[in-house]
Amino acid sequence: MKIELAIVEDNEFLVKSITEKLSLFPDKFKIVFVGRNGQEIVDYLVSNQKKPDVILMDIEMPVMDGIRATEIISEKYPEIKIIMLTVFDDEEKIFNAIKAGASGYLLKDEPVERILENIEIVLLGGAPMSATIAAKTLQLLKRSEKSSTTEKNNTYNLSKREIEILELLKQGYDYNRAAEQLFISPFTVRKHIENIYRKLQVNNKMQAVQKAIQNKIIK
Repeated sequence: MKIELAIVEDNEFLVKSITEKLSLFPDKFKIVFVGRNGQEIVDYLVSNQKKPDVILMDIEMPVMDGIRATEIISEKYPEIKIIMLTVFDDEEKIFNAIKAGASGYLLKDEPVERILENIEIVLLGGAPMSATIAAKTLQLLKRSEKSSTTEKNNTYNLSKREIEILELLKQGYDYNRAAEQLFISPFTVRKHIENIYRKLQVNNKMQAVQKAIQNKIIK
């Protein structure tokens, strides 16, 4: 049974390259739609009862970008697999694409043969990613886990700035040096420290730092 594909890409050269390669496998793949932006694929899905199995989706496009289109499609048609095919490997776009519901994330400089291979992988339940994307995703997950742990341990409702000041106090910074480091006034630092003492229910810097370390708010 042929895999039916939709390509959403405003780069005509890339569209032509992919379609030419796909034409070498007429028994495997069939392109049912080519769109130039996210709105076009959303409109196509609304007006056509038969849906593609996989969508190759660019990110930066006019009218509606690929992340927003992925979000809409994933919500309305969760059975459709979406592979982001893009030049962007920055963490924010990776995170937003995964959060929107993308099943895979490949860079456009991947050989077309690998893209075709990953189309089959995603239909088998896999989540294909370019090597550099996989590495960045792992870093994202590690940072997210660390942030989650910090929030869990921060039962005293300390703000991000207050935690930063605690870190500096641990390193022996006084009000003036902490102010210079954070680009704020010594008066502001003093107010933050007053709030820290009140929230941690301590009376001095040493007690504040010790309690923060004990509760794993800082290391």
